[in-house]
Amino acid sequence: MLDSLDNPIWFALTTEHQFLARSHGLARRYPPDVSPLAALLHPTDDGFADLQRLVSPGEHVALFTASPIDVPGGWQVDRSRWIDQMSCEASLAPPPGAPLQLGTTDVPEMLELTAATEPGPFLPQTIQMGSYFGIRASDGRLVAMAGERLQSTGFAEISAVCTHPDFRGRGYARDLVTFLTSQILAAGKTPFLHVKSENGAKVVYQEIGFRLRAAIRLTVVSLR
Repeated sequence: MLDSLDNPIWFALTTEHQFLARSHGLARRYPPDVSPLAALLHPTDDGFADLQRLVSPGEHVALFTASPIDVPGGWQVDRSRWIDQMSCEASLAPPPGAPLQLGTTDVPEMLELTAATEPGPFLPQTIQMGSYFGIRASDGRLVAMAGERLQSTGFAEISAVCTHPDFRGRGYARDLVTFLTSQILAAGKTPFLHVKSENGAKVVYQEIGFRLRAAIRLTVVSLR
């Protein structure tokens, strides 16, 4: 079953997130205001030809694959690197007290926080991908958040983990990820996440119970 994590965007867009999918033949993608993530059933020339029908010239889309891909002519590779995919079968007990669930009225603050911390793409409609939770400071400011991104049968990805620089070192990200992990496990799914190999947060994820599953190739492309 874990093999679906070799192509996690495709499996999300053909199962739990099918309602968000824009599809043509061998290609799937999220709406541009939800996420830049896209996927091919197989990274072939035919797959890229189908993806071309879903992407505007100059628009950037990101793919996750189990191995490096050959990008055909007409496309430009804007970024390509390995990232670590981690999954969790059992985690720490969740912290006492649930964090605040965030909704559509919180999106402007969520956009401000992610712009300041750059945890990865977070767009005006990203909140449609799953549940998001946050922590507010005593003055009411949203200072930390995390949520669910890719979701497929049996799996849910934790993403957008971030804390405002003024509030780091207080364990907020750890508490949020531990809470989300326990929620996903309780729902009968396996939580997973993606992190840069050099990111110090990997140590925290390992303490929570995440283990390296595989290296995943992130490739960002644009249509010339």
